[in-house]
Amino acid sequence: MFPEQWRISIRAPVNDFIEALVVNYGFAFRAFAHAVLQAIIFIEAILRGTPWWVLILIFMALAWIGTRRLAVTITVGVLLLLIGVLGLWDLTMQTLALMLMGTFVSVIIGIPMGILAAKSHIVRNITLPALDIMQTMPGFVYLIPVMMLFGLGKVPAVLATIIYAVPPLIRLTDLGIRQVNAEVVEAATAFGGSPRQILFGVELPLAVPTIMAGLNQTIMMALSMVVVASMIGARGLGEQVLNGIQTLDVGKGLEAGIGIVVLAVVLDRVTQGFGRTRNMEKTDG
Repeated sequence: MFPEQWRISIRAPVNDFIEALVVNYGFAFRAFAHAVLQAIIFIEAILRGTPWWVLILIFMALAWIGTRRLAVTITVGVLLLLIGVLGLWDLTMQTLALMLMGTFVSVIIGIPMGILAAKSHIVRNITLPALDIMQTMPGFVYLIPVMMLFGLGKVPAVLATIIYAVPPLIRLTDLGIRQVNAEVVEAATAFGGSPRQILFGVELPLAVPTIMAGLNQTIMMALSMVVVASMIGARGLGEQVLNGIQTLDVGKGLEAGIGIVVLAVVLDRVTQGFGRTRNMEKTDG
């Protein structure tokens, strides 16, 4: 057995820290949670208030713009129609609202952090170990602190989703910018381009395919985490799966599982299509 006198526990200090945050800054967390909840409710109201056939047409249009392939466009429409046929449309819109909110915040955080990591070795050396921890930590662990700080419901689910889903976008934004051909950057510099102009006019456009791959991974991870977050009160398809487990209702769980898979496939095809389109444009150029 490992010597008792060498053991160190971080449980008490971490719990004391979280408790101090709740006691001293609870009002700030409540205000923040209220703002996030209003944003989630707004997105959800748009999705649930839009006619189902309009949303299907919007996704089909996005698939066509991204891929220019009729087969993919029709497949997206059929898959979304399947969600409605299975009676999962409303639950899917709730899940989609949480996923979109988590992805939106992840983009706001991830792309600037990736740019900073690509431009600064110090930031990169600090960021990469943190991303390693965030990606290897089990997703269930994130539910505990956010639940203590924000209670149950949609807000902690979205915050846990952001923590879980943002690392791929940061990594691939950093990678995409660092992979830009140095000769192209030197040519832009020689023509008098400022660092800001080079970043937004040269590096970011050339890094878009890699960034889109990161966005694709972030969306997939956000979707998976939103499902797990049903354990702390997030509504949607994840709650249906959880209810199926609790009641041993295989059919209910399978239906919700099919809905999750369909939503993942649709989002994956659309985002991959945009990434391939930009990659082709880059190659042609």
